[in-house]
Amino acid sequence: MKRAQGLLAGLVLSIAAACAQAAPPVSDFFKNPQLNHLELSPSGRYIAATRYNDKTRHHVLVVIDLGEKREAKVLASYNDADVMRVHWVGDERIVFELGDQSSTYFNQYGRGLFSVSRAGDENPKILIRRDWGPGTVDVSAQGARVRPRDNSLDPDHWFHSTLQDGSLSVMVEKGNFDTTDHTLISTQLLRVNSDSGRVEVVGREVPGHAKGWGTDARGNPRFAFSYSKDVKQILWRADPASDQWTLLREMPRYDKVIGRDNILDVVGMDDQDRLYVVTGGDNPAGTTVLATLDPRQLNATPKPLVSTPGYDFQGGLIQAPNGRVVGVDYLTDAWGTAWFDPKLKAIQEQVDKALPNTNNRIDCGACSDPSRVLVIAYSDRVPDMYFIYHVGPGKFEQVTSARPWIKPEEMASRGFERIKARDGLDLPVHVTRPNGIKGPAPTVVLVHGGPWVRGGDWKWDADSQFLASRGYAVIEPEFRGSKGYGSKLYFASWKQWGLAMQDDVADATQWAIDKGIADPKRICIAGASYGGYATLMGLVRYPELYRCGIESFGVTDIELMYTSHWSDTSSDYKTYGMPLLIGDRDKDAAQLAATSPLKQHAKINQPLLMAAGRQDRRVPIEHYTKMLDALKTHNPNVESVVYDEEAHGWRLDANEIDFWTRAEKFLDKNLKNAP
Repeated sequence: MKRAQGLLAGLVLSIAAACAQAAPPVSDFFKNPQLNHLELSPSGRYIAATRYNDKTRHHVLVVIDLGEKREAKVLASYNDADVMRVHWVGDERIVFELGDQSSTYFNQYGRGLFSVSRAGDENPKILIRRDWGPGTVDVSAQGARVRPRDNSLDPDHWFHSTLQDGSLSVMVEKGNFDTTDHTLISTQLLRVNSDSGRVEVVGREVPGHAKGWGTDARGNPRFAFSYSKDVKQILWRADPASDQWTLLREMPRYDKVIGRDNILDVVGMDDQDRLYVVTGGDNPAGTTVLATLDPRQLNATPKPLVSTPGYDFQGGLIQAPNGRVVGVDYLTDAWGTAWFDPKLKAIQEQVDKALPNTNNRIDCGACSDPSRVLVIAYSDRVPDMYFIYHVGPGKFEQVTSARPWIKPEEMASRGFERIKARDGLDLPVHVTRPNGIKGPAPTVVLVHGGPWVRGGDWKWDADSQFLASRGYAVIEPEFRGSKGYGSKLYFASWKQWGLAMQDDVADATQWAIDKGIADPKRICIAGASYGGYATLMGLVRYPELYRCGIESFGVTDIELMYTSHWSDTSSDYKTYGMPLLIGDRDKDAAQLAATSPLKQHAKINQPLLMAAGRQDRRVPIEHYTKMLDALKTHNPNVESVVYDEEAHGWRLDANEIDFWTRAEKFLDKNLKNAP
């Protein structure tokens, strides 16, 4: 994978001059991008995107005709909602969802689904309503019966995918929920005409409860995922006209599953009915690979297709309208594409040669011998920039930049390292170093949430760039449990909250000290969600390393994860997942008490900034209030803030900007200017 170390060719960085200037304001890092969600139409003639409107303070839907004046024509605009994801349905229609990035969590409606003509000669049509109301289409027991639309669908439906078969249809899922705890029981697959609204139920009954679907290029359901308690099933339908489903694989939902014969996921299928599956790899790290499988030979071993040494396969298929797979997106330290189509591969090589210092993603529309492609170019210092590349003459035409107010020369470089944990396990670490500081710098160790997710990749990152702009080095460890780096790292996290997982964060901190990156006397630990938990446990277990802490939306008591009635955690996960991954409430009670910050609060004496969302259901606010009350009994250096409008994370720009403004002042006092 090509790694860009600078900016676009011809751009000269003046780091020393940049360091002498005032740092960019906090808002520059956290306000909404100017243009977002760009998508090239199948023909390559048009671009659909969302654009921020300064007057309404919401994102509107625009379309750009690349054959005319390049002006952005507004197709949909709302005074109380933001246009979110956009998708082409052929070249003539666009479907989109709505949200409200200026509204509080509990004042949000559903995203709905809307359709509009590319020509802009009609008002948007409602396919899925955002709120509940009378006169809905009932499709719960129709089998495969087709009926004309008599109204829009209820909010318990959501967008699944588009079809490029000329029918103007999109695929939609209908959720069936438990009436007690509102967890998802199963879903049903529908085909909806984006112009007429005509509804057809196509997802027929499968053994068990289907919670995920995959279709062929014609919209026929061909594989499904079923979950029941602690068991996961992958099912396959050989004949699109048949009701017969075959069990492809069955595996434990949470237990350890590795090896080439084990199918962990199905990414899609091609025009030859081959399945593209993620399987375990034969390597010490246990990283996964993308493989192909003929489902008509159920006992066959999947054939490896794309491997990413040192990384699990993570990505998706790029397909022509007939289902032919022309390429595969994948993630290593940065995103890349393995092109199978020789013409598209040549286009990628031409783009990379012309833009050697950025990572370049290509949107090829229908990907059938395109004359132009949309290029998304970015680096660690450069937020997304958008170009049209004209294939024949080999010329570029810049469309826009997502964040034109960001000055690359003021941004910091972001590196990627692999270090050794104390037990010899390989740990990936992201490192962002501030401009103009050659020796050890005051440092923030930023712990990602999840925890069973990937922490980051090589791109412009708002949090780390903001901290670097204030003179801090930023260390972001991919501790055990982080996904994307192999089963060995993942499985080593089981029942290790506050233990080996915490040791990994400390080992990354000590590595940064040993390498002369971090000033050992000026290090703060910070994070959100699980990262908030790790912040508190870092202060408990490693007071000699961390001078202060900043936590937001953090777990403070593992027992509360089991008992809180306000939590949105499913009963299945509490029964089967948490005891295996975190710890059993009874068998591991002593360990859970020793690794719960609330029960260890007396050991936290360092300055601490805490933040919470009053409407948080993932980590309910009682985690925050109980911890704050306990700390107030002995620690006078605790600052705290509750955002009434927020849930688990940031929805409102103003709140995120306010939080980081507080964090800057807190770090100035307790880290940068500390003796």
